[in-house]
Amino acid sequence: MRPPRSRVAYGVALALVIAAGLGSRVSGPSLPAVVATYAGDTLYATMVFVGLGILAPRWQTTRLAVTALACSCAIEMSQLYHAPWIDAIRDTRPGALVLGYGFLWSDVACYAAGVAVGAGVEAAIRRSRAVR
Repeated sequence: MRPPRSRVAYGVALALVIAAGLGSRVSGPSLPAVVATYAGDTLYATMVFVGLGILAPRWQTTRLAVTALACSCAIEMSQLYHAPWIDAIRDTRPGALVLGYGFLWSDVACYAAGVAVGAGVEAAIRRSRAVR
């Protein structure tokens, strides 16, 4: 059985991923176009992966990754639904950041990449600790 994830370490990682994601939105004009376009959505899924790691510290990485991808894709799919009440939420800054507004297939690809980054970093850290 794997030891549980450190909620403190994952909390720090979560703060860093959120800061990077928000920074990619704010600094978009000064970033390369591909980074400005896709970094936010990629980091969004990484944030979901790390956040779930805090909530479920004993889950296997694969389970965490599948759940993070499913949650991210569910939010993306919800963007196909437009009703006044949910669009009013999306019209706020926090609502737009969490729920997005328009469905894009490219976002689904970014989510897969973002979850892969989270799982890959976790696996690399675990391997480096096993070597010590």
